Amino acid sequence: MSDPRPGLKPIPITRPWMDEREAEAARRPIARGWVTQGPEVAAFEGEFAAYVGAPHACAVSNCTNALHLALLAVGVSPGDEVITVSHSFIATASSIRYCGATPVFVDIEPGTFNMDPAGIEKAISPRTRAVLAVHQVGMPCDFERILAVAARHGLPVIEDAACAVGSEILWDGAWQRIGRPHGAIACFSFHPRKLLTTGDGGMLTTASAAYDAKFRTGRQHGMSVPDTVRHAAARVIFEAYPEVGFNYRLTDIQAAVGREQLKKLPEVVARRRRLAARYRELLAGVEGLLLPAEPEWARSNWQSFGVRLPAHCNQAAVMQALLDQGIATRRGIMCAHREAAYPPGTWRSAGPLSESEAAQDRSILLPLFHELTEADQDRVAHALAGSVG
Repeated sequence: MSDPRPGLKPIPITRPWMDEREAEAARRPIARGWVTQGPEVAAFEGEFAAYVGAPHACAVSNCTNALHLALLAVGVSPGDEVITVSHSFIATASSIRYCGATPVFVDIEPGTFNMDPAGIEKAISPRTRAVLAVHQVGMPCDFERILAVAARHGLPVIEDAACAVGSEILWDGAWQRIGRPHGAIACFSFHPRKLLTTGDGGMLTTASAAYDAKFRTGRQHGMSVPDTVRHAAARVIFEAYPEVGFNYRLTDIQAAVGREQLKKLPEVVARRRRLAARYRELLAGVEGLLLPAEPEWARSNWQSFGVRLPAHCNQAAVMQALLDQGIATRRGIMCAHREAAYPPGTWRSAGPLSESEAAQDRSILLPLFHELTEADQDRVAHALAGSVG
């Protein structure tokens, strides 16, 4: 970040809320001497499952790996197609290509930046194997409508819930946390930009014991006997490797930190929701600025607060104007189909992706994190209003 004007402290786009509680937690596995995929990982999995209301939770090294394992578990293989959105971090589409499958992109709804369920039907082909729905920047997608379309065609639905830990959806008249199984599998990220961070890491939740068993085998090289079982055995056990797996394990040091972060999560979500509401109040009078919409059936954790700029504004110029005042922003969420790694032939779409492209080109993400102050928000709102006026 460039230096702000004298006397102005920099405002980052985000900052993890971590303190001595996480530092002390990390000491436990270090002192114990078991520092990867041991008792801390098992405890973190159990506590996370209880938090979201899922029968099973499996920890892995990041959410990209979680998505890969989820797609493999539902049977995605070379030559298949998976319906998803281009308007998401590149990992969403890349996890499909890891399986040798082709992503089929559906456009988004402009108010939520999430998949438009009306586009799914047109994207289905005889090769379609699954739907990968994204809860973009923490905003729950219209999962009930997405599931209804998928169910008519017998397609499993995987949730890319990378940003959505702590978000909720109204389901059968009750608020339920994202990760409680509605589709086949939900995948979470613990990257530093997320509300719960372990430095990096991921989690899969599911109601299926069979899927969970596949995750656990897949994350550890396809090993037939987990190392936890071998270490605890009173007799010598030789493991086997009946299938190719991956090294997708989470460390016990990360899991110990994650357990402390999970304790803080309700407070973090509540704080984010208050800050998001205040941003809406501060920015309501900025002419032409489109603010994010939270549907009545959704409660976002507000992992990010994205605004769409007025039509006359240049995205880079507005971002630079804020940066010159010490305020970090990020451009709208990327579109995978515009990247060099996705040339024609590596993806398809059932129609135009104009809303996805407009969201990337005309949106910016504003600073939002637990320790953001009201004075910081005032500065951001004042600078943004001045930059788009």
